[in-house]
Amino acid sequence: MTAPLDSIDAKIVRLLRTDGRLPNAKLAEAVGLSPSACLRRLRALEESGVIRGYVAIIEESPAAEVTVAIVHITLERQTEDFLSRFETAVRKIPEVCECYLMTGLADYVLRVETHGVADYERVHKEQLARLPGVARIQSSFAIRTVVRQTVRALPGRAAKP
Repeated sequence: MTAPLDSIDAKIVRLLRTDGRLPNAKLAEAVGLSPSACLRRLRALEESGVIRGYVAIIEESPAAEVTVAIVHITLERQTEDFLSRFETAVRKIPEVCECYLMTGLADYVLRVETHGVADYERVHKEQLARLPGVARIQSSFAIRTVVRQTVRALPGRAAKP
């Protein structure tokens, strides 16, 4: 686990969550540092793993039929071996966008994106149903996206640019 961020590092992270392409000069100005000092802090955040990478968020065209399935998976057992084998295998499925180990009724919840329901059926049959240790799979399909945030609050802080 990384050490808590000081106020300047937290502000750098908050600004980059809003705009990952913010030029270093503007980032430095916004946090009250010289460009070289800001760049040193930015590199330290990257090297420490606080900043793991940068991505582009691509809007799908209306013609691209993207089906989002929320999948609840229950394992046969909750031993360390079963959890580890499942997690290793699920990481290899490209359609799985997110996977969470859960408390409650299901052991894992996955967000799976496919190109339509028929494509989801293929992923279900060929990959999800073959994951090691799976006892039950329950899938629900999203009708439409209501909120999809890319900016998240740091622990104990409100999200703001």
